[in-house]
Amino acid sequence: MIRIRLRESADADVAIVGAGPGGAAAACHLARAGFRVVLLDQRRFPRDKVCGDFVGPAAIAEIEHLGLLSLPVFRDGNPIRRAALYLDGVKLIAQAVPQFPGLPDHGLCLPRVVLDNVILRHAVASGARLLEEARVTGYRVEPGIVAVTYQNRSGEHQIKTRLLIGADGSSSLISRLLRGVPPPRRDRIVAVRAYFEAVEGPQDQADLYFSASTFPGYCWVFPTGGTSANVGVGTLLETWPPTKHLQLNQLLTGIIAADTALGFRLSTARLVGKIAGWPLTTFNPHLPIHGDRVILIGDAAGLINPLNGEGIQYALQSARWVAETLTSKLQRDSLAATDLAPYAGRVRHELRYDMAVARLIIDLISNRTLNPIWLQALRIITRRAAFDPGYARLAGAILAGIAPAREALSYRILWGTLQHAAMHTGYTVALDALHGPGRVLRTGFDAARMAASMAVESALRPTSSLNWGLNCALSAIELVTQATGSALEPRPAARVDR
Repeated sequence: MIRIRLRESADADVAIVGAGPGGAAAACHLARAGFRVVLLDQRRFPRDKVCGDFVGPAAIAEIEHLGLLSLPVFRDGNPIRRAALYLDGVKLIAQAVPQFPGLPDHGLCLPRVVLDNVILRHAVASGARLLEEARVTGYRVEPGIVAVTYQNRSGEHQIKTRLLIGADGSSSLISRLLRGVPPPRRDRIVAVRAYFEAVEGPQDQADLYFSASTFPGYCWVFPTGGTSANVGVGTLLETWPPTKHLQLNQLLTGIIAADTALGFRLSTARLVGKIAGWPLTTFNPHLPIHGDRVILIGDAAGLINPLNGEGIQYALQSARWVAETLTSKLQRDSLAATDLAPYAGRVRHELRYDMAVARLIIDLISNRTLNPIWLQALRIITRRAAFDPGYARLAGAILAGIAPAREALSYRILWGTLQHAAMHTGYTVALDALHGPGRVLRTGFDAARMAASMAVESALRPTSSLNWGLNCALSAIELVTQATGSALEPRPAARVDR
């Protein structure tokens, strides 16, 4: 007897878990390409999302690619045309947002309750079906389909799809099920933000505040229009020695009270609502972002730059990469893991080298006993930028996510930084000598004290010290591997993703 196995029919071609910017943008692209798309989200829109609310130039370019930039909500968003950087209450530098070909010369500060809703509504208008207040509880890959289970007020339900896209954020259920493990602590950033009214200072300038007591964390003020601003602080979850103040609410209020520059901007301001927090998961090249009929995009894939916490642009870009690399696969129903590899390859090609640079920097500065060195490096970089416009443009673009992080290893940045460091060192030595032996002894004492602090911490926490060194070594190996691979790859024609 001949048995014929009938393939189960799917309710959708694509099911997307998470209707934030990445999920909604992917729904826009795929629905416009003619696929049956279902979006599932556990919240009802419009809903708030804890975030810094800054939409950078690269993210604006992706919104334009979606055809939404002419909408009133984006025209009315608060433009950010300048950025300033402070250290211990002292302004180090302020400059205009660098302009690069094909990108706008500004960012936007737009609350996520607005941004996410407008992209989602256009996904629905493009033909995507939206299931709100639908909490996904799991999925199962079967022959020809993925069975996704979710719960809503009426009970448990199932939807069958040919492709499942996990776009459910840094705490992604789809990611945990695909990978079989939660995100490592090393990949985690934690942050809190609050909204303030009656904020002083220019409303087109974003400010970043660093301090010796909170580094490698930093505080920000992102004006949202009028006299309101998004004010927050973020830091690494894992540092060496461990950070003592993981109560970020208290850290934020403490910085506001202690930092004179930040205190000036908020001198007459009042808190609106509550201080809210959220975790971020940064990129880990060793964790999979695809499997049989399942892929991850945006925060769920860890596409967050650890240098600045930027995630919106990568969510929007990865949504476009899905449509560009997998449309033909969907048409042919070729959706095994090997068929979805071009998407993972696109992510690797576009981001892995840059993320390797960012990861090595973050691993290095996670050693808080070396904070004097890291903060002195920050001073040197900003001083160089103050009189070298080309250097300033490139360094600012790296920090803003406009230029790839690999440019931090470019000749202009490396040579400019080393040259200025040498000049600064020579000047400091000469100045110490002019001030007499006491000044020289104090400088030597400070260096000895930092070395002693490292030695004590190593003795008290040998495992943590070893882990820090190992993490730095692994990141260096990853960077060298990616740099070598990039050098051997054919150089593509210059272009700007639109």
